[in-house]
Amino acid sequence: MAGTDDTVADDDALYVLTAVLLTPARFPGVLGDDYVAACSVLGLEPYAEGYGLVLGQDGDGARWTVVVDDVSLVAVAIASWDCGMEYDLSPDGGSVVSALPGWPLSLAVAAPGVPAPHDPSPEPGAGGPAPLTPPDPALWGPAQRRLGADEVASQWATWRGQIVESEFAQGPAPVSGAPTSSPDPDTSPDQERSAGMLPVESPGRDKRRTSGPHPGVRRALAEARAYVTEPPPPGRVRSAFAPGGARTLRADGPGWSLVARTDDIAFVLLDEEPGEVLPVGRGPELPGLLRSLDELAVRPLS
Repeated sequence: MAGTDDTVADDDALYVLTAVLLTPARFPGVLGDDYVAACSVLGLEPYAEGYGLVLGQDGDGARWTVVVDDVSLVAVAIASWDCGMEYDLSPDGGSVVSALPGWPLSLAVAAPGVPAPHDPSPEPGAGGPAPLTPPDPALWGPAQRRLGADEVASQWATWRGQIVESEFAQGPAPVSGAPTSSPDPDTSPDQERSAGMLPVESPGRDKRRTSGPHPGVRRALAEARAYVTEPPPPGRVRSAFAPGGARTLRADGPGWSLVARTDDIAFVLLDEEPGEVLPVGRGPELPGLLRSLDELAVRPLS
């Protein structure tokens, strides 16, 4: 994590706390179902090259999200932090696209030596966007559902280890305790602790369905299958590295999120099932669907 006094433009100092990528292949799920939607939330054009989002505080302690177009610089910083290395992220003024008040993610850390994090005071007579705010973890909706799916993807081994596939061979069954808040999966372990991740309860095995697939899961799988013939907006389906030559898939649609490994099962989260993670057995059809989704998915360049 940076935590240094970095200058982003002119003499305006930003104490950098973390950064995330906003590209078709990697973006904070809290912002939208796809890259175009995520850019729209921030008032940005959905350029193919993408952006970097730098989250920090100014000298008065105010929260700011600085958007830069130097994606490579932000990617190097994130990779360095992932490896436990220090990296002073200091975008130059020419790369700054905009500075937005607030943070889209909840951070559990603050810059030392400045006032506690708070939204900046609006300039008198100036119009401007309302401060960005993270979703309320006490509620459940599209943002919380996507954040939950992001966490399942980043903590796959933990969630997969709680599932015995034979217990839902006839159809998906819910796993209690879906995460209600999580950081972007691109962040490092240290950054995850700073991004307000809530404790995740162990799944309860006494709530499993045995009467067949959940209708919401059937709908989600049908809509995901439709992506194969009618490709969705960029970023709606994303593919990332997974051990053993497999890929981790993330797909979203109206009211649902899907997380899967191409060599394993899938999990579905639904707006209509607050706090539930519904596993989908591999069966005869899922492998083909996952292969097809992986072929059309957007992948990180590295």
